[in-house]
Amino acid sequence: MTRPFEIDPHPGRPKILFVGSSASTHTHSWIDLLENAEMNVRLFSNDDASPPPEWNVKTYLTNPGDIAPKSSPHRRSYFMLSASKKSLVGMAFRAFRLLKFKRPSWGQALANVVRSWKPDIIHTLGLSPTSYEFFKVRQQFNLNAGKWIVQVRGGPDLDLNQHIPLHQPLIRDVIMSCDQLIADSEQNYDLLRQLGVPAERLSPLGVVPGSGGIDVAGLSRQWSGLPSQRSRIIVWPKTYEAPSSKALPVFEALRLAWPRIRPCRIYMLWVVQPEIQAWFAKLPAEIRDSCTLLDRIPRAETLDLFLKARVMLAPSLTDGIPNSMLEAMACGAFPIVSPIDTLRPLIKSPDNTIFARNLYPEEIAAALDRAMNDDELVDAGAQRNLEFVGRQSNRDTIRPRVIQYYEDLANPKMAALGIPKEKAAA
Repeated sequence: MTRPFEIDPHPGRPKILFVGSSASTHTHSWIDLLENAEMNVRLFSNDDASPPPEWNVKTYLTNPGDIAPKSSPHRRSYFMLSASKKSLVGMAFRAFRLLKFKRPSWGQALANVVRSWKPDIIHTLGLSPTSYEFFKVRQQFNLNAGKWIVQVRGGPDLDLNQHIPLHQPLIRDVIMSCDQLIADSEQNYDLLRQLGVPAERLSPLGVVPGSGGIDVAGLSRQWSGLPSQRSRIIVWPKTYEAPSSKALPVFEALRLAWPRIRPCRIYMLWVVQPEIQAWFAKLPAEIRDSCTLLDRIPRAETLDLFLKARVMLAPSLTDGIPNSMLEAMACGAFPIVSPIDTLRPLIKSPDNTIFARNLYPEEIAAALDRAMNDDELVDAGAQRNLEFVGRQSNRDTIRPRVIQYYEDLANPKMAALGIPKEKAAA
């Protein structure tokens, strides 16, 4: 009997297999662009996590510790061998098979799915590591099914990794083998051109946020007043050490600015690294008592914080067009970001932000001082930023373009003739 997971809800319509992090809110947000698009969509996980239970996109779980609920038609644990839980004989046979037969590797599992489901489109989310891994799988198992889309992320994915010898051949292999490349900044498209990617492989979507855009109208309706009317809240969404951003200069900036920005409440997100926790512990008690430390939290909770905040603090060394900045703008929080190459052509300081370089605590402290004390600045900036994000990243504008993009890739002959999707499916 065919399991519910294997039944496509829209027979004859495009089949799209996404490969990427099942825990990433950007993964969920992008794939959700296709909700109600009458396409058959599945996600093949490349990490040890599981999507939220309420997310109803069919997902292959690839952590051997995951057991997909048999009652759920939306999850399949690829590595688990099936056997009846009610039968002692079945349990014994399952245990025997687990001992005797080796579970398939991640690559073998992915190859099996591609061969059996035969997706029209395979969309890998991020160059490193997902697209690198899929390129190897294609080569090892001689896969040629489906158009391959690679989505390049901002930050180290291309801008930094192109200079690292270990990454250079991997980047070249991927970008010269895939059918289409999508990027979240014009700078990444320029880099792809410089690396020799033909124009026809660069997505006609142009610059698109990795999240698929922002619900600008929905978030703006939830504003709790202009920034100056809100509680004195600062949200720092990137409280970690990474190649793309550094946290230690920000801790020093908080120490320098504290006499001029207190009282306030600082929400620090992604506080998981022991090093970060140690440096936080060295802050003066008055600052520590004014901070709330959080782990990785759902996107909805982050947006709720932005809706309450006066300031969003996110200095960085490299990035695309940061989703956290766009989300903060839609929520009315005034952003402090760095004058990186991807942002300088788009926004101005102090009209839209106060630029502060990530490695300069004095600049970050000065930006915090002004943003926390200049009511006219943040209120006028909030209105300008709402207009900017509406032009740049409006999800309602992006969604139909993305749907049509997949339609055209899945049915190129129909697209060339201008045939509507209803007739293409017939």
